[in-house]
Amino acid sequence: MKSYRKELWFHSNQRRELINITHEVEECLRESGIREGLLLCNAMHITSSVFINDDESGLHQDIEKWLEGLAPEKPYSQYRHNSYEDNADAHLKRTVMGREVVVAVTAGKLDFGPWEQIFYGEFDGKRAKRVLVKIIGE
Repeated sequence: MKSYRKELWFHSNQRRELINITHEVEECLRESGIREGLLLCNAMHITSSVFINDDESGLHQDIEKWLEGLAPEKPYSQYRHNSYEDNADAHLKRTVMGREVVVAVTAGKLDFGPWEQIFYGEFDGKRAKRVLVKIIGE
């Protein structure tokens, strides 16, 4: 069995952003040479997420609106965590959106359903953050 590990770095210029990282993850799979196995892709920061969904701008706006309704950024004073920082909402948004995805690798390709893409969700941006890609298989 082979194993592959790579860190991808992202720097959002906005506080919140959804970035399609499918092509970067597919490049990792090509580099790995693994044809059959499993790919794990996870955010390595507590205020960001990796998830699978459709790459459609209306849906992205809906996700942003929905998340902001669940955990609004302001007023900062509504969160106990914000006595030290101003990113409690980002922690909560990450909790809802999840930390990682696992995708089957079949015949050297990500075994996706229709319209599935991998996204990096940034909820407290304006600095560089890492995403881990780990692939195991043959």
